[in-house]
Amino acid sequence: MAIIVNVDVMLAKRKMQSKELAEKVGITLANLSILKTGKAKAIRFSTLEAICEALDCQPGDILEYMPIE
Repeated sequence: MAIIVNVDVMLAKRKMQSKELAEKVGITLANLSILKTGKAKAIRFSTLEAICEALDCQPGDILEYMPIE
């Protein structure tokens, strides 16, 4: 997929555990894992907003477009 999800990078920068982020955002740890591994087919803007708020970042810090070669 051409969209890269950098949640793990932001978690490391903020020194936050996945479990803590999942609790703050209100999603399951399993769903966060699906998002982190890039297996998610979609993300709700409300979830993206909550992740950005919890990690104090912008959507562009989390989502990246990289064309497939």
